[in-house]
Amino acid sequence: MGKIDIKKKVKENALFQNAFDLFTNKGFAKTTISDIVERAGLAKGTFYLYFKDKYDLRDKLIVHKAAQLFTEAHQEILDQSVEGFENQILCMTDYIIDRFKKEHNLLQFIAKNLSWGVFKNVFGNSNEKESVPFYRYYLHSMEQYQITCEKPEIMLFTIIELIGSTCYNCIILEQPVTMDEYLPYLHKSILKIVEVFTEDNMT
Repeated sequence: MGKIDIKKKVKENALFQNAFDLFTNKGFAKTTISDIVERAGLAKGTFYLYFKDKYDLRDKLIVHKAAQLFTEAHQEILDQSVEGFENQILCMTDYIIDRFKKEHNLLQFIAKNLSWGVFKNVFGNSNEKESVPFYRYYLHSMEQYQITCEKPEIMLFTIIELIGSTCYNCIILEQPVTMDEYLPYLHKSILKIVEVFTEDNMT
């Protein structure tokens, strides 16, 4: 990556980070483009080199934050040398939950905005390079451990949706119980999802 590309990336990251801080603290509706560029220390014209408008920034920010989260979860699996497909999925789950426990603003932002369209951008057609390692590893792990699944993308989406909704209720609202109390049941539910989506187990 050349100096110009590095500078562009730095500016884009500054817009992302400051927008995230403003959206999660001030609220999306109350945050203006002027607020974002002023906080980032950039000219307003710079904003439009990267984003069409505030809504475009929000959509790309969701993809960016989700991609970062799963890249870090992927690294945790590697660092822990986790063996077995199901164990890797549970390791990913526990990492995400731990992050959400520490960063409620991240949980609220992702859980509130995650949709099938966003998911496809993170794991499918996106140019976000950060998203590639985890999804490639996920597919490679299925092949390595001979997990046959007709719809791996939908299986992963189902698992992530469950994690997001469960975390929101158990961490933010502490309902019906705390996250620590619910975690064993969440693990069992995720393993059941894998079983349901695995062709060998289908009737």
